Amino acid sequence: MPLKTKRIRGTRDIVPAEIHKWRYVERAALKVAECYGFGELRTPIIEKTELFVKGTGTTTDIVTKEMYSFDMGRENISLRPEMTPNAVRAALENGLLGDALPLKLCYIGPCFRHENPQAGRYRQFIQFGVECFGAQSPSADVEVICVARDLFERLGIGEIKLRINSIGCPDCRPAYNQKLVAYYENHKDEICDTCKERLTRNPLRLLDCKNDRCKAIAMDAPKSLNHLCSDCESHFSGLKTRLDVNGSKYVIDPFIVRGLDYYTKTVFEFTSDKIGSQDAIGGGGRYDPLVEQIGGPPTPGLGFAMGLDRILMVMEENAVPFPEPKTRDLYIGSMGEEEGIKALTLTCALRREGFIVECDTMGRSVKAQMKYANKIGARHSCIIGSNELAAGNIKIKNMENGEASDVALTEKALIDFLYGKYADRIVIK
Repeated sequence: MPLKTKRIRGTRDIVPAEIHKWRYVERAALKVAECYGFGELRTPIIEKTELFVKGTGTTTDIVTKEMYSFDMGRENISLRPEMTPNAVRAALENGLLGDALPLKLCYIGPCFRHENPQAGRYRQFIQFGVECFGAQSPSADVEVICVARDLFERLGIGEIKLRINSIGCPDCRPAYNQKLVAYYENHKDEICDTCKERLTRNPLRLLDCKNDRCKAIAMDAPKSLNHLCSDCESHFSGLKTRLDVNGSKYVIDPFIVRGLDYYTKTVFEFTSDKIGSQDAIGGGGRYDPLVEQIGGPPTPGLGFAMGLDRILMVMEENAVPFPEPKTRDLYIGSMGEEEGIKALTLTCALRREGFIVECDTMGRSVKAQMKYANKIGARHSCIIGSNELAAGNIKIKNMENGEASDVALTEKALIDFLYGKYADRIVIK
């Protein structure tokens, strides 16, 4: 019978055979962030729509075209399309900015955007990111960038490029935007329809268009780096100096502008040439006005976010090895009612010690139980029959090489045996 209800386009199922890859990347991300002093934050998936309108920006494609929003009585709510506004709201609502600064937060969680699905881009995706509040120095910019850099190194991902730019601040950007608009007005008949909309709504995004004709026009457009105020120039110079001293290689790319309204000064992206034209695998920058826009005190801020779906795709494209998934340490088979009860009792005891153990719950024959033990990849197996129960002793078989070990049929003896084999794999103690 064919399945009538299938998953929504642009979403995916992560099945048990793949989940170990996700856990590996997620743990690595949180560990690197922890080393830099970032504490994990968990926020609701749903928020008031106005949070993203104020934070992400009224002119962004995310807010105007891609958010999943719903009227719920007197409230309009949205599934979060990104997590920076959530982090700002949470920091303000929970009084976190009143503690020692800088406040450093990290997060992992699902986000939602109704966009055209393609390789590494889903309508529900897992985002990892960090946010830093209260620090104005370019040293904070470098620290945030280095979290991402160190994560890529820890995961073994090579050939990642860091691209940096400065898009100015509220003092110098208006004059630059005027020059940008004036330039594009002379090419209005040549640019794509999307860029014609951006010309009045969000001029910076004109430089980010992937249309070949628009990319060619952008090559001669005014660049933000040539129109910075002295403060922005000094900040960008400090960023480059600190990256150089830190040994972080980078490319200055005047076409990195990011797609969100809240960015100021530093913007950056990490790119890979292994995933096609949509080559960005993470990015971020400064958003110094954002906390105040959402209702807090003037507070500088910066951060980055990356989609773990794209990270895993890059790792697979680069044939980066993943740790082997954990399999069963022991399968305890049985040949009768009393023996089955004994097998269940031992199985539960070993699980409480942190071992991965299974026994029969299907009423299978011994032959079928051993076939199942092979299928699930059990490292060792044993069978409890009437003789083993009477003697108080069993033979534990190594499923890979066939070697057998005599072990007393007690919780302590089995625990000691497995500790000798898998002490490094214990997860619950």
